[in-house]
Amino acid sequence: MSEPEILLEVKNLKKHFPIYRGVFKRIVGYVKAVDGVSFTIRSGETVGLVGESGCGKTTVGRMVMGAYRPTSGEIWFKPPNGEPPVDLASVDSRRMKALRPHIQMVFQDPFASLNPRMTIREIIAEPLVVNKIARGKELERRVRESIEMVGLQTHHLSRYPHAFSGGQRQRISIARAMGLFPSLVVADEPTSALDVSVQAQIVNLALDIQSRFGLAYLFISHDLGLIRHFSSRVVVMYVGHVMEYAPAESLFKRPRHPYTEALLSNVPTTRPNLLGRKIILRGEPADPANPPPGCPFHTRCLYVQDICREVMPSLEEIEPEHKSACHFAGTLDLTGCDALGCVL
Repeated sequence: MSEPEILLEVKNLKKHFPIYRGVFKRIVGYVKAVDGVSFTIRSGETVGLVGESGCGKTTVGRMVMGAYRPTSGEIWFKPPNGEPPVDLASVDSRRMKALRPHIQMVFQDPFASLNPRMTIREIIAEPLVVNKIARGKELERRVRESIEMVGLQTHHLSRYPHAFSGGQRQRISIARAMGLFPSLVVADEPTSALDVSVQAQIVNLALDIQSRFGLAYLFISHDLGLIRHFSSRVVVMYVGHVMEYAPAESLFKRPRHPYTEALLSNVPTTRPNLLGRKIILRGEPADPANPPPGCPFHTRCLYVQDICREVMPSLEEIEPEHKSACHFAGTLDLTGCDALGCVL
């Protein structure tokens, strides 16, 4: 079988936020929230974006959505209607509006992302009305289909967001996004505010919708268990940079970057005798407004050498489809989940 076509290709994406100081608000520096990120998403697959808080993963998602304009870089998206790929980083607002139905987002906090003054019917119908996709009886049919698709009942449509639990509100957010039948959904930590049992329901719902409609996900999370369960490929970020980019099975079985190994070592284990192998990273993540020279992770890395403090490593392919930004990725023997007994 032929490999699915590339739906989204991010090339050397950067987002630097200016720092203003003084009475005249002069620019004295930049916060390099995203600094050279590249990855691809194929049609119908899920790519997980993982890292510590503040690593820039949400900023990447918002640039893909068009909420932030990149400082530099390219975001190539292939519309589903057979048109040639479009660079979302440079497209004008009129063209972006036409592409908006094909790229939707599910936010982290379902209560904050739902208008409390609108009924569920109005919330789900709004994107259909704004994009002039349906009206009248067709609009009502699409709204009912969307709410039933996420496991809620049509009598819920007349209620307001405050009448629902967190899990139900996230289902409503998913119904709103899926009502447009997008080809790509950016899910920004959609389960982090939910109980564990509800998290499983939301993830299984997202997987079911993916199998039914063939859409792709950019799944942003700090939960490695969800990332492994939900993603076919994983991008590991640290202070605005991609540290590792690989198929999920390969990355969890044999990480090729010390930062990934540290993340995996802190996952709960089924083997009490291995608790001592947990890697505690010393210090704080590098300051994106004043990053250190060389590798941004060298200030916390257990395997640091002189070259790490001076030269920024490039993201190189170590084995097929497995890339790492480490000078010693080919020689380090790092511990994966099989040896750690990770509960994922």
